[in-house]
Amino acid sequence: METIITIHIEKLPEGVYLATSDTLQGLVAQGRTISETLEIARDVAKILLEAGQKPEKELFFVQESFDYPLIVGL
Repeated sequence: METIITIHIEKLPEGVYLATSDTLQGLVAQGRTISETLEIARDVAKILLEAGQKPEKELFFVQESFDYPLIVGL
């Protein structure tokens, strides 16, 4: 089963990216790139959910089709 967890990503002054979540308390991930940060955040979320961490907000289950915000820098 897949779920959607909202995360917030910000670039730190040190040049790395930090991901946190208001949806799943305890989710904190840091990486050198956005892609690496997302991969680590996914792993951390899975561990937290498997350990029985209760989401602060309702999780959304992934449907057959959905909209995804794609950000493209020029």
